[in-house]
Amino acid sequence: MKNQLLQNIEDKTFSVGILGLGYVGLPLAKAFFEAGFTVMGFDVDAKKVELLNKGENYLKHLGEDYIAEMAKSERFTPFADFEQLDKPDALIACVPTPLGKHLDPDLSFVESTTDAIAKKLRPGQLITLESTTYPGTTRDIMLPKLEVTGLKCGKDFYLAYSPEREDPGRKSHNTQTIPKLVGGIDADSCEIAVELYKYAISEIIPVSSAEVAESAKLLENIYRAVNIAMVNEMKVVLDRMDIDIWEVVDAAATKPFGYQAFYPGPGLGGHCIPIDPFYLTWKAREVGLATRFIELAGEVNHSMPDYVVGKTVWGLNQAGKSIKDAKVLVLGLAYKPDVDDVRESPSFELIERLAKLGANVAYNDPHVPETHEMRKYNLGMKSVSLDDIDWYDVVVVSTNHAAYDWNNIAAKAQLIIDSRGAMRGVCGHDDKIIKA
Repeated sequence: MKNQLLQNIEDKTFSVGILGLGYVGLPLAKAFFEAGFTVMGFDVDAKKVELLNKGENYLKHLGEDYIAEMAKSERFTPFADFEQLDKPDALIACVPTPLGKHLDPDLSFVESTTDAIAKKLRPGQLITLESTTYPGTTRDIMLPKLEVTGLKCGKDFYLAYSPEREDPGRKSHNTQTIPKLVGGIDADSCEIAVELYKYAISEIIPVSSAEVAESAKLLENIYRAVNIAMVNEMKVVLDRMDIDIWEVVDAAATKPFGYQAFYPGPGLGGHCIPIDPFYLTWKAREVGLATRFIELAGEVNHSMPDYVVGKTVWGLNQAGKSIKDAKVLVLGLAYKPDVDDVRESPSFELIERLAKLGANVAYNDPHVPETHEMRKYNLGMKSVSLDDIDWYDVVVVSTNHAAYDWNNIAAKAQLIIDSRGAMRGVCGHDDKIIKA
C-alpha cells in the first residue's frame, strides 16, 4: 500500500483534505493547490465556506485576490461539514488548541476532529496534525481514536505530526518557504507525509518521531515567550532609571553574534506565544516536574497589561484627571502590526481593565473595523475615527500599525501612553508622551 500511495503522490492523483480553514489551514490549502493537487477544505464555519465559494478572502492580510484562482478551479472544493472526509487521501488537521480556564490544554477541537475522521476513516489515508500541542498528543490521543475503527496505523492508514509555523503579516516568508518539520508515528507514516509535503513546501525536515516534532514546536514558541518576558522585565526596571528600553535593545542588537533582539509590549498576543508554554508546563506536571523558568516568564508577560494600565492612571493623575469617567482611546486592536488578527490580543485586556476602573474606552484599528465574539471577550465595539483624537483625555498605543501617522497623533492628542515605542521618532511632544 505504501508504494502505491507514494506513486499516487508523485502522479498528483493523491487528493488533500484540510480540516480548519483559518490562518493555518487556508494558506496550506493554497500551497497544495498551487502544487497541483486536488484540495478539499473543511470548516464548521459555514460563513467561511460561503465566502470561499464566492472567491472572497476573509484573511485580509493575505490580500483580496488570495483565493481567486482556487475559487474558480474544480481542484478546490470547500465544505461546511465533515461528511466527505472519506474522499481525500490525506486529511490534515489545522484546528485550535486553546487553554482552559485553569491554563490547562484544551484539546477538545483535536479530539472532536479526530472522532469525525474516525467515523469516515478508510484504508490508504494519511492523517496529519498541525496544531500546536504537548508531546504525546498524536500518539496518545489521536492514534487510539483512529485505531478503534479496527484499522491499524502503519498498515491500513498512516499518522504523522507536522507543526504549523505561520506568522501572519510576515513578508520575508510564507507557507511554502518556511521549512517544515515532519514526525511520524512510525517510519512509513513519516515517509509518506514527507513525500506529500515536499511538493507544497520548499524544505522538509523529517525527525525521528511525532513527539520530537511536537516538542520542537513548543521550544520555538517558549524561546520567544521567555525572551519577551526578559525584555518586558527590563523595561520596567529601566523605566524606573529613566532609561529608554527601545534604545537599549537597538544598541544591543548591533552585536553581530550571540544576541537576538526582542522588543517589549503591552502583553503577549497571537495564537501561539501566550498559550503554548502552558502546554509544556501542564505536561511536565504530569510527569512530576516543574517548569519554574517558563512559568515565571508567563507571570511577567501576563503582568504587562496591568503595568500599562498603571501608567495610564498615573499619567492622568499627573494631568489632574481621574481614570473614572476619563475618555480613553486605545490605538490598535490586533495583536501585532499591520494584520487583522486579534487572537489573544492584549488590547482586549487593556480595554476591559480600563473600563472596570470607570473609564469610557474606545478603540481605533484600521484593520479591525469592529469586534466579534471570541472565547473570552464580546466587546460589541466598532473602530472610531481619529479625527477627534484631541477629544480623548488619553491615547494608549497598544499596536504600532504602519498606517498610523505618529507625528499627527502626537500633535493632536492630549496625553499618550506608548507601550510600543511608536513615538521614538516623534520630536517636540515629550511633555505629553509617557513610555509604558
